[in-house]
Amino acid sequence: MSAFIAEYGLFLAKTITIVLAVIAIVVGIIIFASRGREIGRERLEIKKLNDKYDEMTDIIHASTLDKDQLKKSLKAEKKEKKDKAKQLKHGDIEARKKIYVLNFDGDIKASPLASLREEISAILTVAKPEDEVFLNLQSGGGLVHAYGLAASQLMRIKDKNIPLTISVDKIAASGGYMMACVADKIIAAPFSIIGSIGVIAQIPNFHRLLKKHDIEFEQLTAGEFKRTLTMFGENSDKARQKFQEELEDTHTLFKEFIKDHRPIVDVDRIATGEHWPATRALEMNLVDLLKTSDDYLLEQANEKDLYQVTYTIKKSIGVRMGWFIQSMIERLMRQSTL
Repeated sequence: MSAFIAEYGLFLAKTITIVLAVIAIVVGIIIFASRGREIGRERLEIKKLNDKYDEMTDIIHASTLDKDQLKKSLKAEKKEKKDKAKQLKHGDIEARKKIYVLNFDGDIKASPLASLREEISAILTVAKPEDEVFLNLQSGGGLVHAYGLAASQLMRIKDKNIPLTISVDKIAASGGYMMACVADKIIAAPFSIIGSIGVIAQIPNFHRLLKKHDIEFEQLTAGEFKRTLTMFGENSDKARQKFQEELEDTHTLFKEFIKDHRPIVDVDRIATGEHWPATRALEMNLVDLLKTSDDYLLEQANEKDLYQVTYTIKKSIGVRMGWFIQSMIERLMRQSTL
């Protein structure tokens, strides 16, 4: 029995080796063949949301109206479009204004920033002051420098005198609110989370553990405060004080930023690190209106043209195949332990 198990284990090991070798060869061929196509990994996509809403309306009508009612509805809709086109051609009515719709679902690194900056650059090449940019923002905050840059990207819209509306359906806290406060108007779903105007930093320290096992840690720096708190060395009160001063300075800059972009807010009252439901945030002027992004866009679609702008950055074939290989190895390893 033991001999059989040993032979079976050897056979399984050989099988795994062969499978991994084949995968490696295939990956190599794919990567080599796709080198000339790497440029196509990024693209700008534009989707007219009015068409989406019209299509939804047509589907509902087709399912709920009888044949005569549907015929009358389509005829009236066709006549309305024809009349508007005629009026527009003769200058009787003005061209419909445009709303450019963006989405930002942020993580701790503000990862969508890479796409956001390209989307804004594209919009600024065509948008006019009578148009509008609408950002559906969801973020609980994250790295100071990342969200600082994201807020700066939104300021580019304001610098061109283009109205900016930001909608929060779930959460805009900390760095997320740093972005939101740049807007001319902030709308929020009633139970979305708003606020958290504070700064936090935390770091584990393994000095006692290393000392217990007679492990020394050395760290060399040039400059007294090149490094304050450390994970492995012994932290001094002076280092803690300096680190706290840096946090306080960042908090001060955060408060000043909100005061500059949203002066109606009592910064001293709200900059405690707390967060609130939007219904309470409205009372403190952190938001301007309680409404979901869906309601806002549906209302605007009646009078304006809505264009959703998305800049897609696809992962390279090497990265995607790397994830595939990793999943395959994990699956094979699980099978080998059964």
